[in-house]
Amino acid sequence: MQTNKKIAKLFTHEGATAKHINAELMLRRSVMSCMLWENEFYEDGVSIADRIKALVPQVDAAKVASIAVEARTSMKLRHAPLWLCAALAKTGSLKVSTLDAVIQRADELPEFLSMYWKDGKCTISAQVKKGLARAFTKFDAYSLSKYNRDQAIKLRDVLFLCHAKPNSAEQAQIWKDLIDGTLAPPDTWESKMASGKSKKETFTDLLKAKNLGGLALLRNLRNMAESGVDEHLITEGLSTMRVDRILPFRFIAAARHAPQWESIIESSLMRCLDGNRKFTGRTVLLVDVSGSMYCPMSAKSDMQRIDAACGLGICCRELCDDIAVYSFSEKTCRVPDRRGFALRDAITGSQYHSGTYMGKAVHYINEKEKYDRLIVITDEQSFDPIPNPVGKGYMINVASNKNGVGYGAWTHLDGFSEAVLSWISEFESSEEASERSAITPGTL
Repeated sequence: MQTNKKIAKLFTHEGATAKHINAELMLRRSVMSCMLWENEFYEDGVSIADRIKALVPQVDAAKVASIAVEARTSMKLRHAPLWLCAALAKTGSLKVSTLDAVIQRADELPEFLSMYWKDGKCTISAQVKKGLARAFTKFDAYSLSKYNRDQAIKLRDVLFLCHAKPNSAEQAQIWKDLIDGTLAPPDTWESKMASGKSKKETFTDLLKAKNLGGLALLRNLRNMAESGVDEHLITEGLSTMRVDRILPFRFIAAARHAPQWESIIESSLMRCLDGNRKFTGRTVLLVDVSGSMYCPMSAKSDMQRIDAACGLGICCRELCDDIAVYSFSEKTCRVPDRRGFALRDAITGSQYHSGTYMGKAVHYINEKEKYDRLIVITDEQSFDPIPNPVGKGYMINVASNKNGVGYGAWTHLDGFSEAVLSWISEFESSEEASERSAITPGTL
């Protein structure tokens, strides 16, 4: 076989020379910002899903498993991690612990099987059965009843297939009720309204009982406002809801549909950062506002990639005492020093949304700013080549495009969860600790 071959150049969709990366890195960039089967600006959802599936056998199984768990827990994605597990199962390398860690909602049990059988029904491996069985025991009567839907693959079908063993007599009875169709209806807003209660009564009862999840609360703010739910009750719900499983851009969506609660929604977003170490020194944040960033996140959503970028930008601003924020497209523009949703408005309104001249923007920042770190939030589809940063450089990719530019001298991250900022903070903290430990008496 001939080995002395010239390596073909790779390019972004805009035309810049992209970096050659290994299969593991390609898998990460395809998964960590992936709304599975949803079209993006440059690539269709089917192509992205097919690429993920094709990459799995090329990557060490333990690393695939780690990516799947990270995508589900840190990046707060639901479908892409299941797709990874299904692809890993087809290689015979899926571990029980991986599937158990990825499945965190009862409806993900039949959803996984649907993906596993996407190309036709086949025998279920022992590891898959054991993984489903272990995951099944995590869910109580409420969770099983809430997601006991009339679908092609039902929860009872999964239970029959995996032969799960209950952990207690109480759980055995719950499973019997599931099989017999006698589970008590869940206390959800959908079931309450289906029973004849008004929207106002439904949401009032759930808010008082604190039985409305954070994401459901955010998604139903407009319904609550229109039905006349007490505003103080809504404010209390927003102040106390769990935020650890909500992506930053979800808060932007909520504020867009219910601007009367923008202030408290903004405060809830900031709670996602509780416990995060602040960045020291000077930070420059560079946000991509080119046309491709205005692509919808999914066919049924009005949220766009720019919302994901702005959500991260808002979080980044809160972690920095000394920061300069810029946007780039055709031009590079300094953004007014604002915080929260006002910063989102400043970023999106900073300039016309056209080409992706990231290289020109980094050149401009390198010449104009003296910084300790440069953080770029982008879909990485630059038109021009990218110079190296003059300080620490982080490229945060919020899309799933096949090729990108943010490697080499750049530290590359994928995803639109605030976890990418936590990673930078922890990474720099470990670097500082290593530098301190390397200084021995007599060195200075």
